[in-house]
Amino acid sequence: MGRTINHGGIALRKVIANLLYLTLIGLWLVAPLAHAHPLLKITLASPGPASFSYLPIDLIKKIGADQAEGVDLDIRYLGGGPLAANEMLKGNSDFAALGMAALAGMYADGKDVRSLVSISRAPTYVLSVRSELRPHIKTIADLKGRVIGVHSSGKNSKSTSRQLIEYMLQRAGVSPDSVNYLSAGQSYAEQRAALASGAIDALMGEEPFSTRLTEEGLAFILIDLHDEGIARQALGGPFLYVQIATRSSLLAQQPEKARRMVAIMRRVLLWINSHSADEVARMLGGSNPEVNRESRQLLARSKSAFSPDGTFRREEVATTERFFLNLSKDNPEVRGMRLTDFIDARYAGWKE
Repeated sequence: MGRTINHGGIALRKVIANLLYLTLIGLWLVAPLAHAHPLLKITLASPGPASFSYLPIDLIKKIGADQAEGVDLDIRYLGGGPLAANEMLKGNSDFAALGMAALAGMYADGKDVRSLVSISRAPTYVLSVRSELRPHIKTIADLKGRVIGVHSSGKNSKSTSRQLIEYMLQRAGVSPDSVNYLSAGQSYAEQRAALASGAIDALMGEEPFSTRLTEEGLAFILIDLHDEGIARQALGGPFLYVQIATRSSLLAQQPEKARRMVAIMRRVLLWINSHSADEVARMLGGSNPEVNRESRQLLARSKSAFSPDGTFRREEVATTERFFLNLSKDNPEVRGMRLTDFIDARYAGWKE
């Protein structure tokens, strides 16, 4: 009996062999292309890490937002927004995260700065008062004649915390000069000691310190500016606080870097907006239960402090502009200045 030839099996094997050959050829062709298009390297200078005000920056690498936009982002943490901006201006980083009012001051001083994307829509500060004063202090106007702790109390170099409290007092019909200001330091230990000793009656501070002070029973919260509604009432509207800035020279010479940096921040902000406080906290804290707990509590009440999409909103810009111009009214360099003079929204866009 002759051997039966399985023509179907032979044909199938030929098809498989051809497909394998084509796949190998395809990989061989694609490999050089992948090598020819590495991730774009970008450097961002920012305050932090673990500062609630700059939480979206901490999330970039954790959720892979940079690589999703074809970027290898190097985040360099510094001790404050002005330091981050100076790194950017010196060319040591491509971008910087800092407060909009601080950036406005740099622009007024003739610095080459441009704001590209909004990160937060409320100044993430908390005005706390010593617990034993609860019966006497119900509103910000009741602070007249009291001592308020701020980050630094120099009259010619005012911290954001002092700028904010002065502006809020003015809006409440109280002269900023009718209260006393005392530097309460930057650390939790310094601020706690100032409250516990009675050296200050109130503190304009940041999280997570403010929450720790209330949990210890040392203070109660009078005004929480993390809340967009409260910030609107205290400051006259939503407030553009943290944003990403660069140099106009980088925008002109490397616009793709700017486009991708904005895309990264929009991706992070959209992720925050679409996830629960618990999900964001777990992404931030990982396996650290204490970080998870603090972050979850803050986000549960303050997630709305962050921009939902990075877009510049005209009402937020207008509120921040009034704040800056009011504080700088004695500076001739700011007369006629508008924040839109140095906002470049080509990638982030505008909304009413």
